[in-house]
Amino acid sequence: MRQIIISLTLLYCGLMFSQSEQLADDYFKRGEFDKALLSYQKLNENKKNSKYIYRIIETLQQLERYEESQQQIMQRMGEINYPPLLVDLGYNYQLKDSLGLANKYYDEAIQKVIEKPAYTYGIAKKFEDYSLLEQALTTYKKGMELNPDLNFNMQMARIYGEQGNIELLFSNYIDYVESKPSFLNTAKRAFSDFVSENKDNENNMILRTLLLKKSQSNPEPHWNDMLSWLYIQQKEYNKAFIQEKAIYRRNQESLSRILDLALTTVKQKEYKVANEIFEFVLENSQDIDTRLTANQYMLEMDIENADGKQLEEIDKKFNDLFDQYGKYEQTIALQIAYGNFLAFNKQEPKQASDFLKKSLDLQLSTFQEATVKLKLGDILVFQERFNEALIYYTQIQANLKNSTISQEARFKVAKTSYYKGDFAWAESQLKILKSSTSQLIANDALELKLLISDNKDEDSLQTALKLYSKADLMSFQNKNKEAITLIDKILNEHKGETIEDQALYMQAKLYEKTKQIDKAVANYQYIIDNYRDEILADDAHFYLAELYQNQLEQPEKAKELYEKIIFNHEDSIYFIEARKRFRMLRGDAIN
Repeated sequence: MRQIIISLTLLYCGLMFSQSEQLADDYFKRGEFDKALLSYQKLNENKKNSKYIYRIIETLQQLERYEESQQQIMQRMGEINYPPLLVDLGYNYQLKDSLGLANKYYDEAIQKVIEKPAYTYGIAKKFEDYSLLEQALTTYKKGMELNPDLNFNMQMARIYGEQGNIELLFSNYIDYVESKPSFLNTAKRAFSDFVSENKDNENNMILRTLLLKKSQSNPEPHWNDMLSWLYIQQKEYNKAFIQEKAIYRRNQESLSRILDLALTTVKQKEYKVANEIFEFVLENSQDIDTRLTANQYMLEMDIENADGKQLEEIDKKFNDLFDQYGKYEQTIALQIAYGNFLAFNKQEPKQASDFLKKSLDLQLSTFQEATVKLKLGDILVFQERFNEALIYYTQIQANLKNSTISQEARFKVAKTSYYKGDFAWAESQLKILKSSTSQLIANDALELKLLISDNKDEDSLQTALKLYSKADLMSFQNKNKEAITLIDKILNEHKGETIEDQALYMQAKLYEKTKQIDKAVANYQYIIDNYRDEILADDAHFYLAELYQNQLEQPEKAKELYEKIIFNHEDSIYFIEARKRFRMLRGDAIN
């Protein structure tokens, strides 16, 4: 019992001491320096601690009681042999405007490094704490000169960055990576604040020159790695591919880096480079899964760019792959892709369903079976066989409860009900999905719920909403021309109703899909002009800016629209990306 009481007493005392320190720190942060000083002095009386002593010195300096702070420093110097205290003393003289004495002690501190290089970091860091950057650089350089085993390139790079000397920042990080390649990613993170997508940006050119020189004088894979990273920032994927091939040829263990680059190019719709990379993967990999992945992406790019005449050729490519690799569990992703192609591109939903139902006879995992059923459900929706589609989606929810694919199936249940015109049931499902663990599903669910709730009470027959959901279904079915025509009907017959901006927005997206860019621009601009305070205003700004930037080559107009998102739509999901693109178009050295 006595031991318990002692333990509780010690715990209570420790807690009270911690609270007293927090109180002193709070006083200091709020600028209540008299109260902070008393608190730190009391803490130091109870328990001698270097932290409290330095806080006392700093607080006295804030109160401009320089003689007392000097006395504290001198007392501390008498107690311990710690050369960084010379910097403290010098800085105290600087605060008193005694620059001659300040420099005298600064020089003495640097002299201590000459006597013992092990003091370098402590002294240089103290200079940094007081923003005495030139003295800090001198100290680091002197220490490295006297002891080649010391490496302060990282610290020096940070200082050069503060001074705005970007070339020396780059070169010091590069020197550090040369001695410690494991810090490569740290350097990339640091560099990302100073380079941009613009390859002609001065900082980009400086970094590229430094890396090329290193690569020539000391060929190591980390220079290829860093050059590849830089070229990716600049969206020069063909040059990044050259660097990645150089890395692979040094050590042919894995194609994962090259595959990652390929996926980046696909995402950026750089299909020509993507095809070259996937061809390289096929030439250099014997792994079946890797080869299947490469072939599937190449087929999906073909589908993206195909006209009606090319569909039979793509169909043949799929079947050639099935002849080569078989229709087994290992090719299930390719089988699902083929089913999707048959239904949504060749408009052959029955053949697609028949094909995928055979896939269900394979020895699939529960997850694989769910992915096949998800696609079968989509094909049934395509055929407007809604009740049969709901059966597949519901089976997925029952078999894989609380999984992401189960939540996706629930969303498809809601979307199918919405296509059917059963808005009440759709809304009930969407309420559940608002808290989905998948942010993408949660966002989609919220967007659809708002569409329904905003428009379901416009009229008792819900005429406009039913027409809109029918147009949405046509878009899903790739019947883009018919969907555009139906939206025209909504815009003519329901002008001024709450659904108008949603209809204009969906039609703009369809115009983009069908390469009618001028019409897409007109729709987005109409939303901006007439619905500036509505929920789609930031979407219209962002996608119109994208068209001006990427399709119409009018960067100034794009920049103006991104700027409006920054200043007028601070809570927009596009805010961060808009700010990044605005700064890039303005020429800032920011990634």
